[in-house]
Order: sequence, then C-alpha cells, then structure tokens
Amino acid sequence: MVGPGDVDDELEPEVKDECNTKYGDVIKVVIFEIPGTIPEEAVRIFVEFKRIESAIKAVVDLNGRFFFFFFFKAGFYSIENFANLKLLD
Repeated sequence: MVGPGDVDDELEPEVKDECNTKYGDVIKVVIFEIPGTIPEEAVRIFVEFKRIESAIKAVVDLNGRFFFFFFFKAGFYSIENFANLKLLD
C-alpha cells in the first residue's frame, strides 16, 4: 500500500473509511512503520473490526493483492499483542 517514509496523516482515515465501506465497522486502525527493514515489510497496517466476519472478509479479499508495487500480506494478529501495541511479532 505504501512504502517506508510514505506514511502521512491521511493514510489512517483513508484506510478506516475504505475498510468501513468494503468490509464492515472498524474500531481502530494502527499504522506502524518498521525502520531498517525491506520496503515490502516496512509498513504494517492493523485494522480492528467490530465483527469477526468483517475481518475474515478483509483478509480473504486483501491477502495477496498487488497494489502500488507491493503485495498485501493480510492475516490475523494476536489481540493481546495488538492491545499492548506489541506490533513487531
């Protein structure tokens, strides 16, 4: 979606709006940039949905999609790690 250094203030609301529209109610979006890693893995976008069905639909639709020179890797993340902002695992 975006590469290292490309995260701006508009990305989070854009992601939230698009996910709300396509998949269902979003509780929270967290964008985490990892310095010193390969560009394909430098930006992680976490989306917490209100319903598991919305999350499943998003993962199925987004995983493996090619967009802006990057392939999406979508999957589920530990809710405990997410809640504690342990976003490197």
